[in-house]
Amino acid sequence: MSARPLHGVNLTGWLTLEPWVTPSLFVDSGVLDEAALVSSIGREDYQGLVRAHRADFMSQSDFLQIASRGFNAVRLPVPWYVFGDDGPTPGPFVGCIELVDDAFDWADEIGLKIVLDLCINPGVRGAEGELVRNHGDFASYREDMLDVIGMLCDRYGTRAALAGIEVADDPNPQVRRGLTLSDGVPLHVLRNYYRDAYDRIRACAGDDVLVIVPDAGQHGAWGRFMAQRRYHNAWLDCHLYRYFDNVGSIGPTAIRKLADRSRKELDQARRSGLPVMVGKWSGSLPFADSSTTPEGRIALERVFISEQISMFSGCPAWFFQTWKTEGRLAGWDARVSLATFERGMLC
Repeated sequence: MSARPLHGVNLTGWLTLEPWVTPSLFVDSGVLDEAALVSSIGREDYQGLVRAHRADFMSQSDFLQIASRGFNAVRLPVPWYVFGDDGPTPGPFVGCIELVDDAFDWADEIGLKIVLDLCINPGVRGAEGELVRNHGDFASYREDMLDVIGMLCDRYGTRAALAGIEVADDPNPQVRRGLTLSDGVPLHVLRNYYRDAYDRIRACAGDDVLVIVPDAGQHGAWGRFMAQRRYHNAWLDCHLYRYFDNVGSIGPTAIRKLADRSRKELDQARRSGLPVMVGKWSGSLPFADSSTTPEGRIALERVFISEQISMFSGCPAWFFQTWKTEGRLAGWDARVSLATFERGMLC
């Protein structure tokens, strides 16, 4: 791995469907996630829809545009069923390994790095468990996910474009609230999975590939984790969204408060002793001000984004969420949110 930090964008909504990225795919079904979409429109229509979307949504020209803007990396979410029938039983879901192959070919050609993000969310229960056997509980499909990680390593471990593999996306941890425990995956279960995934990657892809583990929103819960001498090239991923925050103010004062919260969370994550990357962040602000003009709103978002880029200067990587959305969604679509930023700020 180069010592140069990875600055890039997520490719969210390409290989897995996201209603906020491509609302037109969901508008007629009345559902808000991919698994529910299968149940709503039926297996055959869903499979035709997802194949057509994947073929059209991202292309080599997107990778060229990403590189031309000054980014040197992408974070590519891949579904757990990426290998189709060659992997764990995919149920109604459609594999897409040939498109991941394309992404590596495009990235190799222009010198972009790829972080593969395995799209599983331990502790999250949803409609997927009703469609695929044993996917209702993380303990039931944990070993299958380790197998998928091994298959990804076997296929891409020697590719120049591969920077690292993130072993989960957005886990839902179990936390104690008073005398009760919330739903979710216990942290000790998540830690053990992370360690096993690390060992699987090292066995299949050697020592140079980064092993990235998400902090599951528990920024201060990873002290001494993977800090033993035998762990190396392991990073912690901290997702820093502020669009739900209540800051009690608007304008520059609110932006300072939002930045201070992110800075505090980064500091908490760094106490783990691991390098901390920011795998997801955006320019979306949590407040509306009827007295602010559209131009003023754009200016505030620019200040907010600038604050965050400056704050992340000590991180080995950051990835804006996301490269493109169907409606060029302000605050989230890098082609819009980062369009006015000088190349030097992004690299």
